[in-house]
Order: sequence, then structure tokens, then C-alpha cells
Amino acid sequence: MVVLIMGVTGGVVVEDFYYPSVEDMEVEIVERKGLGHPDYICDGVSEAVSVALSSYYLENYGRILHHNVDKVLLVGGQSNPWFGGGVVLQPIRIIVSGRLTTEVQVESGSKIKPVPFGTIIVDATRRWIKENFRFLDPDVHVIVDYKVGRGSVDLKAIVEAETEVPLANDTSVGLSFAPLSVLERLVYEAERFINSRHFKSRLPMVGEDVKVMGLRRGSKIVLTVASAMISSLILGPGEYMAVKEQVRENLLDLATRIAPNYEVEVHVNTADIREKNIFYLTVTGTSAEHGDDGATGRGNRVNGLITPYRPMSLEATAGKNPVSHVGKIYNVVAKDIAETTYSKLSEKGVKEVYVSLLSQIGKPINEPQMINIKIKMEKNAKLTNDIKAEAEAIAKEKLEKITEYTKKITKGELQLF
Repeated sequence: MVVLIMGVTGGVVVEDFYYPSVEDMEVEIVERKGLGHPDYICDGVSEAVSVALSSYYLENYGRILHHNVDKVLLVGGQSNPWFGGGVVLQPIRIIVSGRLTTEVQVESGSKIKPVPFGTIIVDATRRWIKENFRFLDPDVHVIVDYKVGRGSVDLKAIVEAETEVPLANDTSVGLSFAPLSVLERLVYEAERFINSRHFKSRLPMVGEDVKVMGLRRGSKIVLTVASAMISSLILGPGEYMAVKEQVRENLLDLATRIAPNYEVEVHVNTADIREKNIFYLTVTGTSAEHGDDGATGRGNRVNGLITPYRPMSLEATAGKNPVSHVGKIYNVVAKDIAETTYSKLSEKGVKEVYVSLLSQIGKPINEPQMINIKIKMEKNAKLTNDIKAEAEAIAKEKLEKITEYTKKITKGELQLF
């Protein structure tokens, strides 16, 4: 049951999804790397720098110029935490890498105007850290460096060559799905809950570096949580164990609301060995302070999760320019199409929606080579031509407004990881 419709978007294929629904599988595994994880830090810095560059380009030149800073590397430092205190011995090093427009020729033959990219990169990185960490001081605990490929642009030439819709800078695929399974929602919400202001106000000794791994086998869910603890706020092993138990109990309570029909176990910091005085203590709230490294793109996908039991993109959404880099935009659009399609058509028996968008370099981004929408129907429902037509219409409507995603991304209004 395949329908192929050629039109302004190139091609649309809406078809049945014949694989089992993820929640019908015996085993499901889901992961989320949280706010303070070294990989998440790299994603966060990549995007913060991209937003800062975009803002500068817009303010000074009226448009977002070429840049891709999606190759941030974090090299872990060294620390010595102890109950009641601790010290960072060697700072974390963050290296921002990629390519960007470093100078602009406003008019042909005029003096080239440099872009203060170094200052923009360092300021954006430090600002992001300050906004997201309570104990990690970017001026003391972090060294920020950059290794970027430099480029220049003739702004007049850009204006003359400007197209109404940006052209794809790559041949790439973006994809996403909807809705999240119970396990996926639980894993996502577990990390967000622990890193919420409300939770931190009650248990400030819990750091930002939180990773949640979820396993479901049948109707049983096991969450394994790695949660960094702030050494200066915990006076001894007994208090540490009590905090761990409070984290566990809070997550079990969360699970009763999200997964009421499942048996749920929660394990926190399972590498601890009390008899050997081994605990997950940190001075700053992240494992990056003690040798744990990170890189952009190794963390969560556009829906905030790592889902090996689902189709998922290998593209890093963070740090890519939000104008023409389909590795970023197509993942965001695919997520929106999938969620909107499910929301509008679930009452007609649609159970799961998978959306893939394939670009072709040099072509308008609103005209992908292929839009592939795979729909899993409920057991007694059929994928009718009417449902296919509605799904296609939703996809085309989103693509017609694709340039609006750029504005939302630069304003930080869309989830990217």
C-alpha cells in the first residue's frame, strides 16, 4: 500500500509500517544523556555558539552567514573531591571547532570587515555554562579554545545570488517519529525532573550530570541512573546514601504517574562501593571534571533521546547553521511532521508515525528528494487513502513554512537534543 505523489516537494511516499510497534517488542532500550553529561555540554556549547554567531550576523549584516560549529570537543580535567569539600586540580578544556564566516566584504572593492568570532565563541561558551551549572565556574574550572576554519564572504554577491528559499548545503537525511513510548517518556522525564529547579531546591547536592538508561522487558522497567553528587554539600557516606535513596524514591514516584501499568525498578549510582569508599562525588556537578570526555553529536537525537530500537538519524543537530544545513533543519521538521500527524490522526487509528526527509545538495530545502512517511496502524485499523492524503498534506504544509523553523531555532524555541 504505497502512494507516490509528485509535486512541489519532489516526492511523497506514505506507506504502512510493517515492523512491530516498539511497545509490542519484548525488549526496549532507551537512553538520555542529561544536562551535565560531557556529550550534552558539547551539544549545548555548539548550539550556543551557533545562536550567538547567527545573532551577530543578523544584527550586523541582516542575514545569517555561513557557519557550522558542530565539532566541539571536551577534554576532561582532573579533580579531588571529598565529603565536605574538594578541589579541581586541572581544568576542563572545551575546544570549539568547525567553519564560519570570519570576514565580510560589504561592497565590492571596499575594505574587508572582520568578524570578532573568537570573542563570540568564548563569551557564548562561558555564558551557556553559567546559565546551566551552579558549581562549574567557566572562569576557573574551564579553558575555552577554538580551532575554526576561516572563510570570507562578499555580502553583495550573496544578495545578488539570494534565493527565496535557501538551498540545501548537503545531501542528507533527517528523521524522527511520534509518539514516544512509555519507556521513552519515562527516561526523558526522569532526567528533566532531576535537573529541574524544583528538584534542585530540595536536593541541591545532586549535580547536573545525570544519565538515565532505561530497559523494558515485557511489563518490567529498570532505570539505571548515574547522578553526580556535589561533594561540598555532602558531609559523609551516610548522607550520600540517604540522598541516593531520595533520588530513587522520587523517580519511583514519577514512574507511578508515567508508567502506572509497569513494574519499575530504579538503581542509582551502581558503581558505588561503600566498603572501599568509592562514591560518585564531584566538585562541580559533572564527570567532565575528572577525565570524562565529550563530543558534539554523541548524545541525544532531536527528540532528546537515544533510541536504538527505533530508526534514528546520526546527524548532530547542534551547532549546524539553521538556514541551509539540512542535517539540522530536516530533523527538526521531521519531528514536527511526525508529532502533528500523530496528534491529528491518532483518533483514526494511527498508532505510530515515522518521517524521513532526504535532501539533495543545491536544491531548495522545501523540495526534498523524498518525503517518506511510514504509519503503523492500530490492530483493527487500516491505512486508507484518506489518511495518506492527510499525512501528505501535513508534510507539505510544514515544508511550505520551512524558513520559519530558522527563526524558532535562533530564538531557542525548539528542542534540538
